[in-house]
Amino acid sequence: MDTIASPFIDIIAGARPNFMKIAPIIQAMEARKRQGGRLNYRLVHTGQHYDARMSGDFFTQLSIPHPHVNLEVGSGSQAEQTAAIMLGYERVLHAQSCQLCLVVGDVTSTMACAIVAQKCLVPVAHVEAGIRSGDWGMPEEINRRVTDAITNFFFTTSTMANDHIRNTGVDAERIFFVGNTMIDTLLANLPRLRPPPFWESLALQPRSYLVLTLHRPSNVDSSATLSRLLHTIGAQSRGLPIIFPVHPRTAKMLRSLDSLPEHLHLVEPQPYLEFNHLVRHAKAVITDSGGITEETTVLGIPCLTLRNSTERPETITLGTNELIGTDPANLKPYLDRLFAGQWKQGEIPEKWDGKTGERIVAILERLYAP
Repeated sequence: MDTIASPFIDIIAGARPNFMKIAPIIQAMEARKRQGGRLNYRLVHTGQHYDARMSGDFFTQLSIPHPHVNLEVGSGSQAEQTAAIMLGYERVLHAQSCQLCLVVGDVTSTMACAIVAQKCLVPVAHVEAGIRSGDWGMPEEINRRVTDAITNFFFTTSTMANDHIRNTGVDAERIFFVGNTMIDTLLANLPRLRPPPFWESLALQPRSYLVLTLHRPSNVDSSATLSRLLHTIGAQSRGLPIIFPVHPRTAKMLRSLDSLPEHLHLVEPQPYLEFNHLVRHAKAVITDSGGITEETTVLGIPCLTLRNSTERPETITLGTNELIGTDPANLKPYLDRLFAGQWKQGEIPEKWDGKTGERIVAILERLYAP
């Protein structure tokens, strides 16, 4: 591990959603260094997602530099991954500590590195702080609540997130409403989006197919539930091709199913540029992801979320997303509205303007490299 010149912060990434969120921060820091900025960073990749399709492609496509440290924790239960990340990151800090640990999102790496940093007397900054689903059955909800409970500086995506943090007694001067770094990445890469290799072989046409993503335990861990969900989507999709990039967790259960809708096309997890090309040109997206609902809101694409709660309510109140629950029977009226051309027109939330990374870096410089 190379020694990093001070002052520097650690930027933590571990899973696919993290990479879209750290890219604008790193790019803004590099831009400031070219202008004479003093703040450096050490990029720590925990290896929580160790498959190149889930992480490696993102470093290449989003021009994220090679990590200074890769903990390579690999697979395991949540407890095993948490323990491995904590042990690995503790060794990193013991070898050379930093001025600040910056974590993003709500994955296991976010929580684990925040805990280690605080125990090593390193302050923590949380990007995408304050979002809440209220669903304690989601591992992400535990991660974000634990992280925010020990965070020093909160970078938020919405005024509602600000309120959640203030309601816990945090002083206003530690809360920074900066916007959404994931949207920075999306807007910066719109000109670079490109069709996946199967675009021509499946004869896909804009607004003439659906995109489906599923990975939540409530939707995919039961073969009966997953089968019913897929067949209901297939029956209600008016025969349109359904493009289904299959998460590794979902792939295991799919192998146990007897049949699938014939116009459901199973494909590998897609790199960032190809996946967002699919989303940008889709008739609609059906998902149980949180981050995708943000991207569809900015792209103006109808989104149907197969969950009972969301930590991103602005995608519903302002955007193009609808929360329809996990019961497949709920799909029909929403798809009827979609195909009748009656989907709501959304708007883009405040500060989702592509400049969030710059705002974050300006604050970090004020705090750690004045």
